[in-house]
Amino acid sequence: MLDNKAILVTGGTGSFGKAFTKYVLEHYDPKKIIIYSRDEYKQFIMQNEFKEHARKLRFFIGDVRDKERLMRAFEGVDYVIHAAALKQVPACEYNPSEAIKTNINGAQNVIDAALNTGVKKVVALSTDKAVNPVNLYGGTKLVSDKLFIAANAYAGPKDICFSIVRYGNVAGSRGSVIPFFHNMIKQGVTELPITDCRMTRFWISLRQGVELVIKALEEAKGGETFISKIPSFKITDLAEAMLPGCTTKEVGIREGEKLHEIMVTVEDSPNTYEYDKHFIIYPQMVWSESRRAVPTGKRVQEGFSYSSGNNTEWLSVEEIRELLKDVELEK
Repeated sequence: MLDNKAILVTGGTGSFGKAFTKYVLEHYDPKKIIIYSRDEYKQFIMQNEFKEHARKLRFFIGDVRDKERLMRAFEGVDYVIHAAALKQVPACEYNPSEAIKTNINGAQNVIDAALNTGVKKVVALSTDKAVNPVNLYGGTKLVSDKLFIAANAYAGPKDICFSIVRYGNVAGSRGSVIPFFHNMIKQGVTELPITDCRMTRFWISLRQGVELVIKALEEAKGGETFISKIPSFKITDLAEAMLPGCTTKEVGIREGEKLHEIMVTVEDSPNTYEYDKHFIIYPQMVWSESRRAVPTGKRVQEGFSYSSGNNTEWLSVEEIRELLKDVELEK
């Protein structure tokens, strides 16, 4: 599917962009992969990491806030993966206008540029925080999701579709609990702080995140939200897996934090279908018969919801400890 295709990744120097690039180069023969981001130093580092694939990679300095630069970068591109965003919850709370410029205005710029340059498919990365948002980051990503879904209404006769993939914090990602505990353990602590002992999270690896994007590229007709079926774990079990026999201290939930990661709400259930390894939330609106996605999965029951707290698959302490062996902490 990606053979001889030109693919562009916004925010491509991040952990997802690197993992996606590696996966595509290992499994396909793309015409080129364009890394679009605003940090020239990170691009320099990534160029060195992938120097054996130099003929397949292109590096564009640019910001999703700059529509003209996006238009230039999108020329001749088949598929766009939109991963660029301001993601740190406290930073977005303190700099709300900046979060809006990148996460909302930037999303609209990506949509406009894709519609105007002949791009075939756009897959946007979402987050659990966009579901029933309690912080500004989640609010901006909710708006972004709505923009990408509605973009299908403006495609007209163009051969293009927009879809979304949604997952929570990737295991080991910057700012998440695993590197936080890891750094404390390196300092020799015997007690780990737990915001709330009831807290749960989903476990998803970078590879699983990449594979979900590939599935969306393969299957999307327009407006779908793809969600992986993944196991849950308790934060207290993670602490025990990382530091056996440790004591824990409950310190209270931080601002903008939830007890559980939520992927599918009760309100979404009428449009949600279950597949072997994922769920798809189909759009409520159908813009044309040619763009109608026909579900082949099983419709979930009325009132269904999917969160890390009501999941049917859970990781034990031993299973978490085994999975931790493959986690690469972001630097």
